[in-house]
Amino acid sequence: MKKISLLSFGIFAALQFVNAQNISSKKWADLFSYNNVLAMKEDNGKIVAATENGIFYYTISTGEITKLSKANGLHDVKISAFDYNPQTKIGLVGYQNGALDIITPQGVTYVVDIPIATGYNGSKKINHISITGDRATVSVGYGVSIFDLKKKEFADSAFFVTGGVFQASNEATILGNKVFSVTSTGLKTHELNTTFPVFTTWTTEMPGNFTDIDSESVVAFSSATTTYIYNNGTSTPLAQTFGSINDIVVNANNIIITDGSRIYTYNTNGNFDGSSSVGEACNTATTIGSKVYGGTIVSGIKTDDNVAYKPDGPYFNDSYKIRLFNDNQLLVSTGVRADGYNVPQINPKNPGFYYFTGTEWVYSSYFVGSSTKFNVVDAFPDPANSNDVFFTNYNNDAGHGIYKMKYNSNSKDFDFVKNYNLEVTNPGLRRPVGFTSDDQNNIFATVAYSGAAATTGALALYDRATDNFLLKDLNISSGIQYPVFSNDLLWIPVPRTVNFLVYDTKKTASFSDDTQYYFDQSNGFPANTISFAMDKSGDAWIGTEGGIRILPNAAAEVKNDPQFEAIVIEQGGLAEELFRDSTILQIEVDGGNQKWVSVEDGGVYYLSASGEQTIKHFTKFNSPLPTNTVTDIKVDKKTGKVYFVTFDGIVTYQGDVADVNKDFGNVLVYPNPVVYSQFKGNVTIKGLAEKTNIRITDAAGNLVHSAVARTGYYEWNLNNQKGKRVASGIYFVLMTNEDGSDKATAKIAVVN
Repeated sequence: MKKISLLSFGIFAALQFVNAQNISSKKWADLFSYNNVLAMKEDNGKIVAATENGIFYYTISTGEITKLSKANGLHDVKISAFDYNPQTKIGLVGYQNGALDIITPQGVTYVVDIPIATGYNGSKKINHISITGDRATVSVGYGVSIFDLKKKEFADSAFFVTGGVFQASNEATILGNKVFSVTSTGLKTHELNTTFPVFTTWTTEMPGNFTDIDSESVVAFSSATTTYIYNNGTSTPLAQTFGSINDIVVNANNIIITDGSRIYTYNTNGNFDGSSSVGEACNTATTIGSKVYGGTIVSGIKTDDNVAYKPDGPYFNDSYKIRLFNDNQLLVSTGVRADGYNVPQINPKNPGFYYFTGTEWVYSSYFVGSSTKFNVVDAFPDPANSNDVFFTNYNNDAGHGIYKMKYNSNSKDFDFVKNYNLEVTNPGLRRPVGFTSDDQNNIFATVAYSGAAATTGALALYDRATDNFLLKDLNISSGIQYPVFSNDLLWIPVPRTVNFLVYDTKKTASFSDDTQYYFDQSNGFPANTISFAMDKSGDAWIGTEGGIRILPNAAAEVKNDPQFEAIVIEQGGLAEELFRDSTILQIEVDGGNQKWVSVEDGGVYYLSASGEQTIKHFTKFNSPLPTNTVTDIKVDKKTGKVYFVTFDGIVTYQGDVADVNKDFGNVLVYPNPVVYSQFKGNVTIKGLAEKTNIRITDAAGNLVHSAVARTGYYEWNLNNQKGKRVASGIYFVLMTNEDGSDKATAKIAVVN
């Protein structure tokens, strides 16, 4: 199958960072959480803070906040370490996979991997980074490496190995010409000289299990409960014993110790200066002037007067499924089912769901500190009143069921309304999965493990009169997926079996007159069914664990025991099945009837309407996608924006296709003008009709190009009818829809 990678470039204008690997562009944006601050540095009135998926910059005097992530410059997610030198304006970002990003005023450079010792097969996670001048210590599971920030390459590495057993450097720092590293067996030091890589030449200054270290004018390091100041071979403990030390920061005048939610300040002689709290647990802290700034776990940067600063975003990055409704409102669910969409994966964060109002993110206090185990696999707005939100807690523990919450715009919070336990007390039974609604606002939910023996899937119908859910066992596999309402029918994949269900509600709020159609391998399914989408032509697209199957004219054909067909494409002169043996997690149809298809561990494909041509293929290597497993995709038909949901956060891509109909929308040509020295790609014309006849002429009226566009947008490669690039000048685009009832024009300026 032909695979086309998206090649683009991005500029983070506010900070003048250029993406060296060209995996982001202005079309991408992130919806990451910036709550969990891992490290901070101050630079002349600006705080540079590292979080799980990005960096943000907070200017204290103005309150301005800018951010840098994989969507506009960084090359990965899951940041595990960070440091920044305010003198050289260079930052170093370390990731859990062992990669590094070097941030300079000129650009962002990606270092793919750390040096690995022979025989080392442990974690590549970068534990800690400390910059001193133009050198940085990089602490990892095998020991410590020195990184040359000028040359942008690794220098010497010391592998902490004894008898074939590697010892991690928890953290390390440089003072003068000496490296200090804290490990589980002691504080170890070595001069930066020719014997630095030889572990047997290192000195153990003090035995013990030490976790944190930092230096500027002095070196301070700590165990879990005690902090020491190192001076000329002597380690002196501070008088105070702490509860559980999270971090130590040393600046020119202070030693700042973060102990849970309490922040302690000492001068560099070890004299106590005071303590304060930002009201919640912190990973790190610093002082600027007389004010204390805490790097919190859930509120970004927070001051000791209880004011928080961070880019707006969801509470956590954990995400699974998304719902778009009204104008730009979002509901994001976070639960996961493993082992064939069966076993609930309980997240210790208990994240519940997130809500975006269209202007800001809201997180319900109901989930904060709750003892109930939440595994929310769907959150759904009531189509009759979107302030009412239903969510499914797919769980085999107490508290499972369908919940109803009501959004309170005054408190910017959700009030608990009800838990519908579906009339069962055994928490292992009747686990609700997902919702849909019909065009009469009837709400349906699929339910797993129903029936007397918990061996069948079920359908639940919300009865508004009694404020309850009515249940009907479907006599299918106990595994069941999200339902989709389309063409007056419910379309339901049935994972864990090679089956698919189409359910006819007869558009009534009753189960008594309903009909269901059940399909299996004899209908052409190669494997368990997982996902579904109905396209604009009325063709059903069904994703399985073995590829895609299509049923044309689906609403009528499902009643005739049909055959679901594979898409066959030609590759190298040979016919082959599209996505054969691939697991199709999600299929989404855009306004031009093209398809976005998520393949497990394969990224996202953007296909032509028929599926026979690959227009784009996004992966974590050529785009800002956090991972290659995209669990949900949604297209905003009004704007063309595409939402990609992953376990590690959400990113968006501004597509070219908004809702397409027989008439023209807002026709836009870009880039325009086209300056060859700045742009060498195709010119895009969007806002077109479903079928658009295009004629492009020069200023004299001579025809230079003609085409028919059927997808709501068109790309012109600036070639004329003979296949040669057109000369510099003004070109006129003349467009009509299929029956000539609507027309549009545009101009394109070309500068070669």
